[in-house]
Amino acid sequence: MANLKESGAEDARLRAAGFDPAAAPERAVATLESLLGAPGVPDGAIARALGEIPVERAAVALARMETRASGAARREIRRALFRLRQRGVEPPRSAEHAARAIAAARAVEGETGLSALLSPADADGARVVWLMKTRPAGGLRRLWGLVSERDGMLGVTLTPMPRKALREDRAELERRAGVPMVEADWRVADFILCDAWRRTPEARRREAGNFFAMRAELIAAAPAAELDHPIYQEFAGEIEHDPPADLMNEPEVGAFTFGPEAVRRYVEEIASLRNSVIVLNRGQQEERVVLVVERAIDELLAGENRIRMRRHLEDSAHYLALTGRRPAAAWAAAAAARLREGAEIKRVPFFQAFIRAQLGAVIAQEEEQRREEPRLIMTPAEAMRARQAAMRRPR
Repeated sequence: MANLKESGAEDARLRAAGFDPAAAPERAVATLESLLGAPGVPDGAIARALGEIPVERAAVALARMETRASGAARREIRRALFRLRQRGVEPPRSAEHAARAIAAARAVEGETGLSALLSPADADGARVVWLMKTRPAGGLRRLWGLVSERDGMLGVTLTPMPRKALREDRAELERRAGVPMVEADWRVADFILCDAWRRTPEARRREAGNFFAMRAELIAAAPAAELDHPIYQEFAGEIEHDPPADLMNEPEVGAFTFGPEAVRRYVEEIASLRNSVIVLNRGQQEERVVLVVERAIDELLAGENRIRMRRHLEDSAHYLALTGRRPAAAWAAAAAARLREGAEIKRVPFFQAFIRAQLGAVIAQEEEQRREEPRLIMTPAEAMRARQAAMRRPR
């Protein structure tokens, strides 16, 4: 009876925190995910609620919760998963694989005391990285870093904190960002931080913080110059095929950009093809556009750009795998492998779609600007068409 009363009280707190059992399933699951780690909302109550929502996303959420749960909360999660299985709902294999990967990372944490949390990179290439080490006296120390793929280290702090405060910080960050942080391989997080610091301009390092001094308080080993990324071992049997254009549908990958200035000359070349005074049919135009795209792939995805995109794809594959999206993670790993191997990529569907998206974004932006500005100058093609139209008019 006492357990029933306690469960009822917890469920009431869950509803008071904003959960509506009558909401649409996807919305209800999203609300419960956002409440993970919230003060006064027990994981057991969230698990019970998820167990009553017969959709795959609820099963995935429970599988992720199980990897970091223990005691009564873990038993409640397993009961909720059992109820969903009775209704024909199970976590997809990708989610189970992600759970195993997280469990492996936690085993490493048990040996070293180190663990890590990562957010995905946003549209500007910025992400939050937490590297943590347990303290003998309890709690942990968190190295918090904000890094950018283009600008290096933007900020870093080292703070002792209890685990409860860490969970609250994580829940708040996930709520504000609208995306989950994932428990990742600490070696990946460490390399991301070290690499960001190396790429930080000297003039900005003092503002960013004394990263290596902070890191030395958690990790005695020297920073690695390169990382043998764990995705290549994890997806060793799945990266032999070229990644499809569908990989661009993943926000973590599709948001990556080189910036308009890097692609502008290719945009101008495509514009000149379309405005040429030489009359080309649509098929001829597309053939020439294809050649421009292939050249852009060869030239843009070279040198530092190739390294930068390879690392973005590696980290995206890691994040996608840990959030239960294994097929997309395998595609991202395959794309990273092509860059790492120095393979010919100009005819790989994903890289063609990626460059076309980069060019298309700039073309769309410039067309929007032209629509908003008064037209004072005609292109050669427009002038020729206007002249022909004038000659056809009856006198």
